[in-house]
Amino acid sequence: MPSSIPRTAAVSAVVAAALAAGLLAGSQSAAADTEAAVRIHDIQGTTRVSPLAGKQVTGVTGIVTGVRTYGSSRGFWMQDPQGDDDPATSEGLFVFTSSSPKVAVGDAVSVNGTVTEYVVGGLTSGNQSLTQLSRPQVTVVSQGNEVPAPVTIAPWSVPDSYAPAGDPADGGSINNLPLEPDVHALDYYESLEGTNVRVGSSRVVGATDPYSELWVTVKPWENDNERGGTVYGSYESQNTGRLQIQSLIPLAQQPFPKANVGDWLTGSTEGPLDFNQFGGYTLTARTIGTLQDRGLEREVTEKQHKNELAVATYNVENLDPGDPQEKFDALAKAVVENLASPDVVALEEIQDDNGAKNDGTVSAGQTLKKFTDAIVAAGGPAYQWRSIDPENNKDGGEPGGNIRQVFLFNPERVSFVDRPGGDATTPTAVTGTKGRAALTLSPGRIDPANAAWEASRKPLAGEFTFRGRTVFVIANHFGSKGGDESIVSHHQPPNRSSEAKRLLQAQAVNAFVKEITAVDKQADVLVVGDINDFEFSGTTEALTDGGALHAAVKSLPASERYSYVFQGNSQVLDQILTSPGVHHFEYDSVHINAEFADQNSDHDPQVLRFRP
Repeated sequence: MPSSIPRTAAVSAVVAAALAAGLLAGSQSAAADTEAAVRIHDIQGTTRVSPLAGKQVTGVTGIVTGVRTYGSSRGFWMQDPQGDDDPATSEGLFVFTSSSPKVAVGDAVSVNGTVTEYVVGGLTSGNQSLTQLSRPQVTVVSQGNEVPAPVTIAPWSVPDSYAPAGDPADGGSINNLPLEPDVHALDYYESLEGTNVRVGSSRVVGATDPYSELWVTVKPWENDNERGGTVYGSYESQNTGRLQIQSLIPLAQQPFPKANVGDWLTGSTEGPLDFNQFGGYTLTARTIGTLQDRGLEREVTEKQHKNELAVATYNVENLDPGDPQEKFDALAKAVVENLASPDVVALEEIQDDNGAKNDGTVSAGQTLKKFTDAIVAAGGPAYQWRSIDPENNKDGGEPGGNIRQVFLFNPERVSFVDRPGGDATTPTAVTGTKGRAALTLSPGRIDPANAAWEASRKPLAGEFTFRGRTVFVIANHFGSKGGDESIVSHHQPPNRSSEAKRLLQAQAVNAFVKEITAVDKQADVLVVGDINDFEFSGTTEALTDGGALHAAVKSLPASERYSYVFQGNSQVLDQILTSPGVHHFEYDSVHINAEFADQNSDHDPQVLRFRP
């Protein structure tokens, strides 16, 4: 393209010349009027859904700003360098080619195709849609053009309000609401859908995952904590500065940065702004900044004193004998060194003896022997274990895996009170005289026939004695958040359908704790495990109903309340809750996994120390 043509007019000039010569598909005559042609901002419109959805368009022009040659969504982004000066309309657009596109960054193109709204994850997911051109006919007009200058996503450009309230007349959807990019963060990002954008030096708030993705924040002060994360503190305080980063360059050509929370991507990261199923708005980078390692270290909790009982909960992420010995060794080392060998460890996601092989096996003795042997080899105690095998494929999780909760305990420090008879379907109950509660079955399951536990893990209750004092521990793994709409859903607020089951589960556990404290109001009861819900959630409210329990994580400063990092949000999923009889305690969320690219589990364990 001649250098004398200004960049903002380059595409229109080239395309006009080609149309005049009759070289482009869809041209009508040498007198075609390019100004009346459909432009990218006409397709994008001022709402989330294109006003031209479902229609054929011809002669849509732009400069290619990014090319995706891998994955299931192959195609390219094009951008009109001549904007309409309306901040609500994007000048960028994705062209879905299905196979590797035959264009390059800097090509000036003219495209015929169908305007579609692609809902990533399917119509029932609740996700917003991606406006795109499908079944395209692409003509390359010229090559080597300058890419439109990126829009910088900066702290001052992203509004503090996360999303508008959904339209009640439209089922709570925001799809057809006019975009207000200066008011709401989701509107701002939507107004840049498909646009060439950049972020400057930014802190990593979500570690690199196995799919070569990470999360940064452009608002480093937003709900930050000392370790570099961004804390998710309520449904109303979304973190607007988070943005996912992916690479457009195949890993074989350029390794993706391996970042932990608290690291920085320095310099400039630039590319088209996409919308995908796993995170929503995503900067698909042509160029990625330089990783600056800030040296995040794994935490070590304090050792319990001689007269303190230390109880931990740890989701070990589908552990089975087929896992590499290195995983067993790393988890064991964490129990010994980072958790200081707690007296009782409630484990979640212990799989059966052949893992996900779906052959009816439900026993987990081999899994637990391999794990406890690894703990001894790491210098820890010779833990004993108690558990109840589930019915085959009745407790959810990975099919064939038969995950369950397990108690490990150090017999040199604490005793387990065995009361036989517990099995997958027989409930334990509370008995005893006034002031001395006991379980009829220990270990035993709580109300396993309750519909709340259908296709979900049943709580495991155990009775322990420590220095002559009875302690009840209830290990839990509540239903997952699967099926919930994401926080970038077109429904605002999103539909969190999974809460209904966890609410029933919490009510069942709360009722059982109240049965214990009705017999002994000073009973020491700990409800522990992967609750799969936040400390501010309705699930936690139901667990604590009537003062039966207290969420111990709330004893920590708000910035330290998290056990899991999801899409750049540091959040609580794992909890320990205490009965009123547990008067004084120390609580620690021990951050050893969730913030790191190298993980032995995706959860951080929790430890509570107290004097029964």
